[in-house]
Amino acid sequence: MPSIDVFDKENKKVSSLEIKSEIFESPVREDILHTVVNWQLTKRRSGTASTKTRGEVRGGGSKPWRQKGTGRARQGSNRSPLWRKGAIIFGPKPKEWAYKVPKKVRKNALRSVLALKFSENKIFVVDSLELNEIKTRNVQNLLKKFDLKSALIVDKDNENLYKSSRNIIKVKYINEQGINVYDILKYDNLIISSDSLNKVQEAFEN
Repeated sequence: MPSIDVFDKENKKVSSLEIKSEIFESPVREDILHTVVNWQLTKRRSGTASTKTRGEVRGGGSKPWRQKGTGRARQGSNRSPLWRKGAIIFGPKPKEWAYKVPKKVRKNALRSVLALKFSENKIFVVDSLELNEIKTRNVQNLLKKFDLKSALIVDKDNENLYKSSRNIIKVKYINEQGINVYDILKYDNLIISSDSLNKVQEAFEN
């Protein structure tokens, strides 16, 4: 079984962690990565064009004039599509672009991207990413110790780490439960706590 080095925040090796070969030494399937990244980006997409039907246009509650005796055509609402400032017939509405990708495909994509980063030596395991205070400099120092400019940081719920990293360009913190293919590919390196790495490996067993 392969292993990966575990470092402290000062980039000093403190131990080694066994990792599963079926995850980190699996073949990299670029076709599956492409499928899942497109799926993630499509889920974020939302239509912006929107028009109002006669039930949504403000006003038009009372009849413009009485039914008979005026010589004009009968009208029930001045928000009819025939009127100026009225409703739109068959106008565009925001479209739902999302579609489904099988869970097995998503899991294989995550396995592939982890194997890719491992083969490139771009996964850095840290024994603990806990911060005692909210301070951007703490995260900047961490990146400096590992000589990194772009990194995705993965840990358990860690509000101090999230608030300390959110203002740094090319750095993002996510919860271990939200680890995903797109973010791992977007950032050059992956910094993950040893506990979170174990949790990610356990997730593949389910």
